[in-house]
Amino acid sequence: MGLPKALLEARNLLLVILVPLLLLPLPILHPSSEAACAYVLIVTAVYWVSEAVPLGAAALVPAFLYPFFGVLRSSEVAAEYFKNTTLLLVGVICVAAAVEKWNLHKRIALRMVIMAGAKPGMLLLCFMCCTTLLSMWLSNTSTTAMVMPIVEAVLQELVGTEEEQLVAGSTSAEEAEPISLDENSQRLELIFVNEDTSTANFTSLVNKPLVLSRSPGNQEPSRKYRSQHDQMICKCLSLSISYAATIGGLTTIIGTSTSLIFLEHFNNQYPAAEVVNFGTWFLFSCPISLIMLVVSWFWMHWLFLGCNFKETCSLSKKKKTRREELSEKRIQAEYEKLGDISYPEMVTGFFFVLMTVLWFTREPGFVPGWDSLFEKKGYRTDATVSVFLGFLLFLIPARKPSFRKKDNGETEVSSLATEPIITWKDFQKTMPWEIVILVGGGYALASGSKSSGLSSWIGHQMLSLSSLPPWAVTLLACILVSIVTEFVSNPATITIFLPILCSLSETLHINPLYTLIPVTMCISFAVMLPVGNPPNAIVFSYGHCQIKDMVKAGLGVNVIGLVIVMVAINTWGVSLFHLDTFPAWAKVINVTDQA
Repeated sequence: MGLPKALLEARNLLLVILVPLLLLPLPILHPSSEAACAYVLIVTAVYWVSEAVPLGAAALVPAFLYPFFGVLRSSEVAAEYFKNTTLLLVGVICVAAAVEKWNLHKRIALRMVIMAGAKPGMLLLCFMCCTTLLSMWLSNTSTTAMVMPIVEAVLQELVGTEEEQLVAGSTSAEEAEPISLDENSQRLELIFVNEDTSTANFTSLVNKPLVLSRSPGNQEPSRKYRSQHDQMICKCLSLSISYAATIGGLTTIIGTSTSLIFLEHFNNQYPAAEVVNFGTWFLFSCPISLIMLVVSWFWMHWLFLGCNFKETCSLSKKKKTRREELSEKRIQAEYEKLGDISYPEMVTGFFFVLMTVLWFTREPGFVPGWDSLFEKKGYRTDATVSVFLGFLLFLIPARKPSFRKKDNGETEVSSLATEPIITWKDFQKTMPWEIVILVGGGYALASGSKSSGLSSWIGHQMLSLSSLPPWAVTLLACILVSIVTEFVSNPATITIFLPILCSLSETLHINPLYTLIPVTMCISFAVMLPVGNPPNAIVFSYGHCQIKDMVKAGLGVNVIGLVIVMVAINTWGVSLFHLDTFPAWAKVINVTDQA
């Protein structure tokens, strides 16, 4: 038993060593650029899928194997690891770091909960809307990690096992101590951090379920529910946070790492195509997100709470139970602890809105944008806006400069006035360098596939699909990636499939966007298993739901998303991206063909 156990413990090391050795005959027996590129691609893909080494480390494989095999020069590979999207991410991280530092996200979440009240149906809708809104700008992981402690506190108020827990030692609700959401225990890693790691790494992100009793001896919350209805409420609210985070991530091009990987790969593969930017993506995906949000709310409500919408969604104060009133008071008390909105919060919110407006109005498409005011066109991108505004956050003081006179008549400037909205340490803490390297590795693989001719070879092998209509090809691709992404990380899945789908679209003379956009969205629908994505793992760790609950609810959300995305790409997507024609910018000539 000793040897098998030792081999099991060393399986990652064995995989890292054996895979390149076993595949080495491919470039040796077939000494061509295509074979060498395929060797590098397969080795990297196996490392990504197996996670034998960290994803960022695996993404460095093309950086040294491509020059070794003569596929790309070292300088050419290095240029692929830092692109325009990286600058876009840097600017967004600056704003996200300010949002986290000054608790603007917590204020938004609690305010929306107060507006909804304590009725289960309205709470479900409110938390889904709040999570979707935050997930548009923050990573799905950090959004879920931030919202779930608030959800847990509300659930303990709403469906506590004993009424005495709510007012332990107190005879009135007003004397009860407010719930506490300890900010120091919330490590919010913003924008794509840990979106591609195993579930074993999420303990640092998850707040343990909160205990509302003031008794120091009661440290573990009871998982015994007073009724089946209470248990269903806990399952429903918990799972809905993960699904809403996924829906929100679809809405903006910066919402998930997969959409950023798609954007940079598309711009790199088709530099003449100027059709996908923040505005066009939002116009296409916003209706999808809204429809998915509403339909998913109905699905979750029907599945866990039944069809009695009149009772669970009533806003009438007369129909509120005592527990619901107590819950609302506790939430209100937690919101009041934040105090009045501070100067840094106002500055952060202003920059947040300003960045969005400038993104929308740069090249809206239907009217000339502010980019047309410059003499030279095409020099400014969404990254230009985000980096500029992010840079300003390092300069603007965190407090209004205050001037006061000393006793001797000299003017004294408050020392706090020199502290900026964010510091470089705040930025470093939230900057996901692993994702930057991972994305760069994907660009390097795509560049090598294109220059070696491997992309064309793969495309020609798929000519048998030419008998299928375009919508069937897209549907098959979406179903395939939806299955694969349940077991493989989202960034790795899209990085592997993008070059293949580009070649397929060019070979079949289908507009590449007709396939790439739906596939990019469907890769995010890994919602059936705890290992599917980090938000699932965070929600599952709270103990309200079992795997069978996630599979049952997640399958419905997956089908809902697939149907809505397919309807969208065949309706308003056609007119928005001109998908009914094969564009001139998609007619790419490989380097090997030119030679």
